[in-house]
Amino acid sequence: MGSTTPEIRRSVCALDCPDTCSLLVTVENGRGVRLRGDPAHAVTRGFLCAKVARYLEREYSPMRLLHPLRRTGAKGEGGFEPIGWDEAMEEIAARLRAIREEWGPEAILPYNYTGTMGLVQGASMDRRFFHRLGASRLLHTICSEAGTTALESTYGCRLGTDPEQFRQAKLILAWGANILGTNVHLWPFIVEARRNGARFYVIDPVRNRTGEAADRHYFIHPGTDLALALGMTHVILREKLHDAAYLEAYAEGLDDLRSLAERYPPERAAELTGIPARDIVELAVEYATTRPAVIRMNYGIQRSERGAGSVRAVGLLPILTGAWRDPGGGLLLTTSGGFQLNFDALARPDLVERSGLGRPPRSVNMVRLGRALTDPDGPPVKALVVYDANPAATAPCQDRVLEGLRREDLFTVVIEQFPTDTADYADIVLPATTFLEHTDLYLSYGHYYLQMARPALPAPGEARPNFRIFQELARRLGFDDDCFRDSEDDVIRQALASGHPYLEGITLDKLEREGFVRVNVVPPGKPFLPFADGGFGAPSGKYVIDAGRLEYTPPVESRRGDEALRTRYPLELVTPKSDEGLSSTFSYRDEVAARCRILEIHPEDAARRGIADGEMVRVFNSRGWCRLTAKVSEAVAPGVVCARAAAWRKVLSGPTPNALTSDRLTDEGEGAVFYSCLVEVERC
Repeated sequence: MGSTTPEIRRSVCALDCPDTCSLLVTVENGRGVRLRGDPAHAVTRGFLCAKVARYLEREYSPMRLLHPLRRTGAKGEGGFEPIGWDEAMEEIAARLRAIREEWGPEAILPYNYTGTMGLVQGASMDRRFFHRLGASRLLHTICSEAGTTALESTYGCRLGTDPEQFRQAKLILAWGANILGTNVHLWPFIVEARRNGARFYVIDPVRNRTGEAADRHYFIHPGTDLALALGMTHVILREKLHDAAYLEAYAEGLDDLRSLAERYPPERAAELTGIPARDIVELAVEYATTRPAVIRMNYGIQRSERGAGSVRAVGLLPILTGAWRDPGGGLLLTTSGGFQLNFDALARPDLVERSGLGRPPRSVNMVRLGRALTDPDGPPVKALVVYDANPAATAPCQDRVLEGLRREDLFTVVIEQFPTDTADYADIVLPATTFLEHTDLYLSYGHYYLQMARPALPAPGEARPNFRIFQELARRLGFDDDCFRDSEDDVIRQALASGHPYLEGITLDKLEREGFVRVNVVPPGKPFLPFADGGFGAPSGKYVIDAGRLEYTPPVESRRGDEALRTRYPLELVTPKSDEGLSSTFSYRDEVAARCRILEIHPEDAARRGIADGEMVRVFNSRGWCRLTAKVSEAVAPGVVCARAAAWRKVLSGPTPNALTSDRLTDEGEGAVFYSCLVEVERC
């Protein structure tokens, strides 16, 4: 028989990125041969990032996990033998049942995050299962919770400037946002704005590709974004550049803010941030006098001990200037508040009442997984079920996490596509489908289009979707609730049935027919100006300026923090995402591994330690160490070193930078403080 005619099928990128791209998959004889961005999608615009453009390599990689596996050797060695699905599921069900009976259901801990952003495979049947079981609740705080908490407590929702309006801006500030590396589909709108005369500035401790492409890059000391925002606020108020009418109508607490800002003149802000006072004044004046002006703030600024305060302070700037009045003005951190789905219908938290626990289950912060697994005085964790996550690579205090994963009395199940570091510690590994192989529903935190995808490709081997795996576990544990018999389509319909006007007219049939549908945040043809006329979260509808939460205190691990720590470990380590990778998803690729082996260090710091470019160095503090290759570069300022995050230990043949990061928590939201980390560096 001859080959069949190529077929174009729709899909959606499920990886943790604000762009949430609409995909077109070319399929021949049941095999994907081409992957491209959908040109009809207003944000995807027909192209893909370099990471996902090659996703078919991952789809058909010889490293794919294709069959259930049982551990044969010591934990961490990666020794496994194939077993059947029935045998694997029965063993998991029996072990979970026994642990529940002996230790109680809270001794079972799920650990998942954004390995898929799909709501069906990552936040529906799995959540139902663990709620019904009465398992410990995982607090999903490791990435964005500090910023989200700050945004919701001030703005009252998670809305931001429509990325499609960036083309209208005249000044764009990328504040802690590596757009070319982590939000590339915003870039064409910035290019269009610059062609029309806009200026583009970057504020970041590292001069990455985005900083190199900017009209100006501002090196800022890690964890001092709050101080810079207060210094700019001082200048704006002192020079009377604020929008008094907007503030009078839609904000309260200005007098207290004025008193606070008086203590942060540009000279003090310069000492704290490392940005010259003159530059702070010029930036503040230009920002306040340019219309429209927009800030693309990303989650990097909230990964320090004052992370929530930083988001509060930066988020206050468009309030001061009235930038929300202008199409193309305002602030973008997330758009996820535009997707008012029925999340309770997805996850069914009410099922806890049927678990027999008799109360809400305990909560475990995912940032402190190592503590939860190793604390002899805390409530025991006897079973760990990991899916959509790779904590051995991505969690802080890596050595403590691995100590916990090595416990012989810990029954660990890992649902995965690849043999990750975490999978090496599993007792049972189950092969999971990729986003090209299952049905799912997708919101976005970088645009306002809701999307749905059906399987574009057949699953290889015995890989199964998360949805089906947890449905089967529920059956084997005797959960007879009707919700465990729901289909994927049932779940999608339930999620859409929220009654919110943003979702009016959006149905499963419409999504399946069109692939993506813009949510109704604004009538067609009108610009989305979410806060042009107030509408904030306080009962008054005003923005409440809580100056008491904006005082800057240096992080413990910083150049102005704990003196004893600073003396022993004088360098501030930042661990941003790799442009070539996406968290730990592509860490097996050679180019990602090569990038993750590099430590960028300023020439002054290198010379002081006798380190030459290309030499192996040991990076260390009291928590651990790792070996990297020094890249002597002015891409970092003196006193700062940079290593890319989330490498696999097996790829680096040893500890990664997360052996150095701490499990301290942010000022609000209990988030991770990856960028508040002091280290020392020496030649190997």
